[in-house]
Amino acid sequence: SFILFSLNKSMDCCCCDQNNVDDSLDESLIGATSTTADQSYTTISPLNSHFMALSCRDTLRLIFQSLTVADLARASCVSRIWNSAATEDDLVVAAFTARWRIKVLVGRPVSGAFWRDNGIWKFAISHRISRGDSVTSLAVKYSVQVMDIKRLNNMMSDHGIYSRDRLLIPISNPRILENTICYIEVDKYAKREVAVLYLEGGPKREEQPLSSSGTNHMSNLSEHGKRRLIDSLRRSMQVDDGTALYYLAIAEGDPRSALSEFSADLTWERQAGLN
Repeated sequence: SFILFSLNKSMDCCCCDQNNVDDSLDESLIGATSTTADQSYTTISPLNSHFMALSCRDTLRLIFQSLTVADLARASCVSRIWNSAATEDDLVVAAFTARWRIKVLVGRPVSGAFWRDNGIWKFAISHRISRGDSVTSLAVKYSVQVMDIKRLNNMMSDHGIYSRDRLLIPISNPRILENTICYIEVDKYAKREVAVLYLEGGPKREEQPLSSSGTNHMSNLSEHGKRRLIDSLRRSMQVDDGTALYYLAIAEGDPRSALSEFSADLTWERQAGLN
């Protein structure tokens, strides 16, 4: 189905400097104006000639900045110019954080698929393990279910807590995210990218966001070299590109460590009866 946008006639449109684009926009909006006094908006759609009015990048940004993450993804599928505008980094980040009123989102994900959904499950609280902590006590402290903590951290038993420096805690009250700073990280136990909230301080050096640490070992490789490395891992693991790239990220670009992590996950799945 096509995406339809309704523009209020009284809205001041910010547009490009080219005269032909300005004229096209004016003519389209004027021509589509209803003769009745009750109609207060104009529908612009790929189904009619008014769609040319949305070839202006400034107009697209004006519209897209109020869209949700899901709507931006849909808009990016309409045409090349829409895709170019809808995938701009600042628009995507703003849409991702607006729902939970997050102040700053630090780091960028390894995969663009991270932006497709900004549900509360994408966020977690980082809890530093201290003497006397247990999964049950943490569940009570943060008002979450024990099984939710175990599931997020891939724990088979309560004893797994003692071999870790921290646990990720699911967020039960979304209001805790308001006006906060979250860090995009690949957690080695959760085995996925998470926007992490630190209630006290920030991440330690080994837990820095992906943009500053996760792929440093690959920074010296050319694009061709990176492609060959990913292809090699993909064939060895018999997985897709995204999975191979994920294990490279949590292994900080070391292919041997990536294979070791992948092998450990397969072993865990067999023991848990998931494979």
